[in-house]
Amino acid sequence: MSHVVVVGAGQAGSSCVAKLRNSGFEGRITLIGSETAPPYQRPPLSKAYLLGEMELDRLYLRPLSFYQDQNIDVKLGATVEAVNPTAKTISVNGDDLAYDDLVLATGSHPRRLPASVGGELGGVYVVRTLKDVDSMAPEFDEGKRVLIIGGGYIGLEAAAVAAKKGLQVTLVEMADRILQRVACPETSDFFRKLHQSHGVDIVEGVGLDRLTGEDRVTGALLTDGRELEVDFAIVGVGITPATELAEMAGCTIDNGISTDAQGRTSVDGIWAAGDCASFPYRGGRIRLESVPNAIDQAELVAENIMGADKDYVAKPWFWSDQYTVKLQIAGLNVGYDSVITRAGDKEGDASYWYYKGDELLAVDAANEPRAFMVGKRLIEAGKSPSKDLIADTEVALKTLLK
Repeated sequence: MSHVVVVGAGQAGSSCVAKLRNSGFEGRITLIGSETAPPYQRPPLSKAYLLGEMELDRLYLRPLSFYQDQNIDVKLGATVEAVNPTAKTISVNGDDLAYDDLVLATGSHPRRLPASVGGELGGVYVVRTLKDVDSMAPEFDEGKRVLIIGGGYIGLEAAAVAAKKGLQVTLVEMADRILQRVACPETSDFFRKLHQSHGVDIVEGVGLDRLTGEDRVTGALLTDGRELEVDFAIVGVGITPATELAEMAGCTIDNGISTDAQGRTSVDGIWAAGDCASFPYRGGRIRLESVPNAIDQAELVAENIMGADKDYVAKPWFWSDQYTVKLQIAGLNVGYDSVITRAGDKEGDASYWYYKGDELLAVDAANEPRAFMVGKRLIEAGKSPSKDLIADTEVALKTLLK
């Protein structure tokens, strides 16, 4: 009987095993996770869950009974120490487990500050796992001073939660502006204004020299010489794909675990999906860090294990919740050379449309779900309305789909 082993009990891993069963796979399935909690949603961790607006059981993607009912063997709190692609075995907590197909859905690791700049002091946190967020939650007392290092979406979401809970928030971004790596200046301006209106002190173009304190962080020295007193710090400076097992197995690594269009790695019988995997896209290779990609890619791998012979056609989209603003992003803005701003239905809301020449690449929609949906459909259909039509709010967006 064929045995599929999935390593990584996150969104991708859970989606893969569920799709296998839903597609009629009758062999053995084993899902292995390093955390003790069953597969759960990560996006609410830094938002609704940290705010206390979402209970723990609502985080779970599926109840544990689902896996039992579907005859899926779930091993939680488990460590995979070795992969032997020749024998097609892995070592889990010291025991060998044979597989016919191995899916690496190992996700990613948060980047941490080195110990030399105070990264290992008490009171310094990252936002990635349930354990991370549970450990920092008691710090969120009104009036406390928190330093957030990094002005990407994770840092901004943490800043929003802290501000809503009445903390004194300072966010430091080394680049010239927040969101510089992922968004246009217009989107950066929108979120800078939003956070400043909630009392967040945003410091751009200034880096962290080091955190200070004996055993626990008590302050920070910035690269411009400024000294801050802080009660705790949150590091949000990105993630790196978890490729250790793939490297052990001899898989090709290229901005993550390199796969072909169907999710296969360079090693026979090993597949990859989710944050850890890079794949062909429009003549190049990309890796997407998003829930939709994790689900779609993992489900495609499940189908291909069963012989579907399908290529993955990515349809990138993302979202971020900050205060009362829902940002929805369609497409990838890489290579854009102009941005068209379209005013929203309500004052302050807006969408930002990225173009390369006359080609529409992506849309950032802040509290503009209609702009997001229309933009997403246009991009996926390969249609690019004229910039004048996008800018003209007298033109109904839905007419652009015709």
